[in-house]
Amino acid sequence: MKRSEINQLVSDATACFQRNGWILPPNPKWDVTDFGLGDWKSYGLVLVNLADQPEYCEKLMYAKSGMTTPAHCHRSKKEDIIARNGVLRVQLWADVPDESAGKPVSVLVNGEPKSIDSGAFVDLHSGWRVTITPGVFHEFVPLSEECVIGEVSTANDDLHDNYFIDAMVGRYPEVTEDATPIVRLLSDA
Repeated sequence: MKRSEINQLVSDATACFQRNGWILPPNPKWDVTDFGLGDWKSYGLVLVNLADQPEYCEKLMYAKSGMTTPAHCHRSKKEDIIARNGVLRVQLWADVPDESAGKPVSVLVNGEPKSIDSGAFVDLHSGWRVTITPGVFHEFVPLSEECVIGEVSTANDDLHDNYFIDAMVGRYPEVTEDATPIVRLLSDA
């Protein structure tokens, strides 16, 4: 990703957070990714780590329409994905997508147990959440023009607990320095 694109996404996310009443903490920990695929408009996400403790994590995320977070699961992390503003489509699989046809997926939607078919979608409207347990593959994309997304989870380990279906996916982007950074990213050396 170009640093100028990262700067613009940070600015867009900040403006969206402000419009929706989300005040960021001092010196927030920013993370902007194209998942190493080189096409942030199709595969991208802006994240701010609000809390990152050994027992729990909280993130505030931002995505524009069309920015997909690719299919992945976590071996250890249990998480709630929350549509804080906008509509977020979450696709869920019981196991590896190509191997889970016909298997049911058990999740909590707004705290209520649901069993859905592997590969089915759950559309989260503002305030709605889905609880995803370890091993459940999931992918999400905003259906609205932009979306503020929350994550509350057990301990976070992006480098060792993200298992993406696409072997080409990388957690952090390669950055081309074409502008001065407006924030420091978690992936900056």
